Amino acid sequence: MHMDKIAVLIPCYNEERTIEKVVREAREALPEAVVYVYDNNSTDRTAELARAQGAVVRRERKQGKGNVIRRMFREIQAQCYLMMDGDDTYPLNCAREMTNRVLEQDADMVVGDRLSSTYFTENKRPFHNFGNSLMRAGINGLFRTDIKDIMTGYRAFSYEFVKTFPVFSKGFEIETEMTIHAVNYNMQVENVVVEYRDRPEGSVSKLNTYKDGLRVIRKMLQLYRNYRPARFFGAICLVLVAAALLFLIPIFREYLATGLVPRFPTLIVCGFMVLAGIQSFFAGMILEVLTAKDRRDFEYRLTKVSAEKQERMRGDAESMP
Repeated sequence: MHMDKIAVLIPCYNEERTIEKVVREAREALPEAVVYVYDNNSTDRTAELARAQGAVVRRERKQGKGNVIRRMFREIQAQCYLMMDGDDTYPLNCAREMTNRVLEQDADMVVGDRLSSTYFTENKRPFHNFGNSLMRAGINGLFRTDIKDIMTGYRAFSYEFVKTFPVFSKGFEIETEMTIHAVNYNMQVENVVVEYRDRPEGSVSKLNTYKDGLRVIRKMLQLYRNYRPARFFGAICLVLVAAALLFLIPIFREYLATGLVPRFPTLIVCGFMVLAGIQSFFAGMILEVLTAKDRRDFEYRLTKVSAEKQERMRGDAESMP
């Protein structure tokens, strides 16, 4: 199968007001790229307008951005992937720099950083602004990294990233999953500051501030449990043991003073809390060993995918006249 040099990936759902402009600007900014628009059950003319501008239009019937990206990553073969939204909120003047970071500087993921430029002045949804800042602080704190924009839909990827990334999310929490995957497996992540412009009038966001926000937070905690089990279950152990000691101290003082233990139910509950804490600690230790094995297995998969890429590129070069 032929491998594109650059594939521009645009997941879309009812973006007829902006998709023509987005596809046209993508083709102008990256003339050698193939622009793929994946229509996610749009009820308007999104697919028709994208096709008229020269995009390769495909369809994903399972609703949700995560489902669309899973299909894209499975079907498309490219040396570099540039993913962006179809709502015309990302200018293409940074597209070349982002793809060059992948093609020439071996970056695995390049993050289009909106939060360091115009996002907070352009975006008219204050809870989205707060949510983005909260997620950035939470993930950078939990995973000890420095990703500038966690929720951006403007990213570039290497072939190795795309073919080793298991997509589990169905919706907008996919960006969080991508970020944590790259950080956990020590992949090369770079930030490029990009301008952000709010959606044009008449274009409606598909992101539900509260519902999707809770999904993203749940996904972050789930991934922290999966990727950092010793810290996650260690924290649970600490909370349980600390709470048990808090209730146990007055009982122990009373026993020293009178030689009696009048609150046996509390003592029993404290004992069970300590046992639960010990169980949590050892569960974290066992899962940490499994996580270390998974990282070793990932390096093996990464080597195989990299060799596969080189073989595809050699095949394409030999087939050229």
